[in-house]
Amino acid sequence: MGIDVSNIWSAIVDEANRECEREPEIRMFLEQHILRYDEFGPALAMLLSVKLGSKHFPPQVLQELFENFYRQSPESIQFSVYDLVATQQRDPAAVNYFEIMLFLKGYQAIQSYRLAHWLWNNNRHSLAYFLQNRISEVFAVDIHPAARIGKGILLDHATGVVIGETAVVEDDVSLLHEVTLGGTGKESGDRHPKVGKSVMIGAGAKILGNIRIGEGAKVGAGSVVLDDVPAHYTVAGVPAHIVGRTESPAPSRDMDQRLVFPEKQKQQSGPPSRS
Repeated sequence: MGIDVSNIWSAIVDEANRECEREPEIRMFLEQHILRYDEFGPALAMLLSVKLGSKHFPPQVLQELFENFYRQSPESIQFSVYDLVATQQRDPAAVNYFEIMLFLKGYQAIQSYRLAHWLWNNNRHSLAYFLQNRISEVFAVDIHPAARIGKGILLDHATGVVIGETAVVEDDVSLLHEVTLGGTGKESGDRHPKVGKSVMIGAGAKILGNIRIGEGAKVGAGSVVLDDVPAHYTVAGVPAHIVGRTESPAPSRDMDQRLVFPEKQKQQSGPPSRS
């Protein structure tokens, strides 16, 4: 079942109105960024253009780019809302939609990347690189505009996240801060990780090379992953090794950071085949 964008926008407006009553000092800010808009897309376009603009590249120009992107690629608004809902459901610190939209840089970084990716796919590489650079400077998140990222993505805290050019991140993935989806050297071509649906990658994990992280897998914090990870298995360590099966079919949604070591599981079943 899809998410109704208009319902989410109505909820955001209601939240903002309640906050104006509770905290009058923020009323002008909320009126400028939310309450004067009738739709989610134009409000998000204005917010991100102000965040990323500079005296060398005026926010008005960026806002036109975002609005044109949303008009020509209406599914991008759906993706933005899926990301918003995913963040609210998975991050216990994210209570209200309006706060996620306005204040969480992981959410803002992934929405900014989506414009850069659209520009890249339309052979507007210089503008895409410009946005990549500004996203890195403003949010401390470095995502190559050619990377392919699905919907329902959570970048929790987000600082230090790096995603390389040929990386693929499928739907409903959660990545914590300082995660790297990188290459292993100077090789060219397809050289970055492919992350399946519902994967959770813990803080500081480094996943390197053209390897596959299977659907529903979990990568422990601080791990260095150099080989494929089978679907619904947990890996941890430097270098990472299999420590057991995941307890949940969708670790990205549970966000359980603990590593579970079932008694004698490894000895009884052994590591699964990588064929």
